[in-house]
Amino acid sequence: MAAVEQPTAVRARRIVKRFGPTVALDRAQLAVAPGEAHALVGRNGAGKSTLVSVLTGMARPDEGEVTFSGEPAPRYGDTAAWRAKVACVYQKSMVVPELTVAENLYLGRFPGSGRIRWPELREAARATLAEYGVEVDPRTRAKDLGVEQRQFVEIARALSFGARLIILDEPTAQLDAGGIDRLFARLAELRAQGVAFLFISHHLQEVYELCDTVTVFRDARHVLTAPVAELPKEDLVAAMTGDTAGAPGVDSRAAVRAPVTRRRAEPGGEPVLRTEGLCAEGAFAPLDLVVRPGEVVGLAGATASGNTAVGETLVGLRRPDGGRLAVRGRPVRTGSVPHALDAGIGYVPEDRHRQGLVPGRSVAENATLTVTDQLGPYGTVLPSRTRAFAQRMITSLDIKTAGPSQSVSGLSGGNQQKVVIARALAREPSVLVAIRPTAGVDVKSKDALLGVVREVAAAGSGAVIVSDELDDLRVCDRVLAFFHGRVVAEFDSGWTDRGLVAAMEGIAERDTERATERDMAGAPGGARDATHTGHQGGHDGTGGRTS
Repeated sequence: MAAVEQPTAVRARRIVKRFGPTVALDRAQLAVAPGEAHALVGRNGAGKSTLVSVLTGMARPDEGEVTFSGEPAPRYGDTAAWRAKVACVYQKSMVVPELTVAENLYLGRFPGSGRIRWPELREAARATLAEYGVEVDPRTRAKDLGVEQRQFVEIARALSFGARLIILDEPTAQLDAGGIDRLFARLAELRAQGVAFLFISHHLQEVYELCDTVTVFRDARHVLTAPVAELPKEDLVAAMTGDTAGAPGVDSRAAVRAPVTRRRAEPGGEPVLRTEGLCAEGAFAPLDLVVRPGEVVGLAGATASGNTAVGETLVGLRRPDGGRLAVRGRPVRTGSVPHALDAGIGYVPEDRHRQGLVPGRSVAENATLTVTDQLGPYGTVLPSRTRAFAQRMITSLDIKTAGPSQSVSGLSGGNQQKVVIARALAREPSVLVAIRPTAGVDVKSKDALLGVVREVAAAGSGAVIVSDELDDLRVCDRVLAFFHGRVVAEFDSGWTDRGLVAAMEGIAERDTERATERDMAGAPGGARDATHTGHQGGHDGTGGRTS
């Protein structure tokens, strides 16, 4: 007798989605039951965002099917029908800041016809908010709400369309502990009413606190679905990283990328970069960081962990609330990109398209943006000197281009990123700060780019790599793991994927230490609990001070 299929709020079967030659989803599957809190986890590039796009009607799968409560998904492009089935509350709020809560709730579907009756609109909004337990004045402008309140308003709006599946994308990233507790309590009330939640988070500890079931994606494939209560945290991390030893039910077909070759330069001498008590309220706690000549230090962390905010503060994009920054012993004026450049801090931004390149301009023009004062007398820029300078960088970094005059838009992603690095190195910085330097490039280009970072350090400078990509971090001499704005662990070279990911994803420190001790038996390096180093003036290069 055939087994009876359990009812589901949503079911995705054998979903395939391609973007050109890239397979973003490879026969992926997911099933969420009514009233269930279901976690979807995986490293960057695992396919989570693509699946969310398919589940919300934003992307049409190439193969497979999606059903809601056993019925086929709405026709692609029928926005109203999709809204009645599912909604996603993104980490970046989708409310219109200048409109009131009532206007946001009914935007595009105001009650009645013709002229808007504002008292009736506010009363309808008040009734909707009350129905879902949201205590917000409908007259309040959305920009005046806190993050937690905006999320509740978005959830109420989604439910008012009739959706019984809510996807929460990193819902706790900007909440404090009290806000997280209130969010979880409200979700429990809605689940009792049959509302299902798909919970996407880099904070695995919260998966264990909130969710019934967890599904793991890796390399575009479904690798594991299991009841949270029956899945040890170590096995969950193993499924995410591909370290499958002892992890039951994991699909062994999922590929694991080979480590990037490291060329270590022994650190020594006075620091090229030092921070003392550097902090930014709401982003990261006071941090003491030391980078010595020849050293590459990694700042690892998931979304909103604080590591990116640290990198942006070092390069002057973000003004800190306190603390000091020095390069080779000289104080640096914080919150100023020009001062950071003049002090000897080079910067490779995360998004080369928005922050790193000037499209339509030549390779030479892009590579020399930071040294225009060196390209001619009296503030002029001589084309011949620009081309000569750029050619030296092209040769040094092996940039594949027709020549300095070629448009940077015509280069491959890896070579575009080399141009960004060339610009950062043009001033011969004392320290290079690179935020996710290999994002969007192929494996071969990643190795070349990371090799450049090691060469910078080997030449007597230092480097800081800010990333959540494990391959980026393999070239580092030390890695500091961030969680909720604090350094929670420090790893020497030789760390394992399981140990580092556990620290980055918020697994309890004691669990992390136990897992790491087992993983690192016989390995050349391991993890240290950075929360015990305190504020030591950079003696060991860490800064786990609590505020």
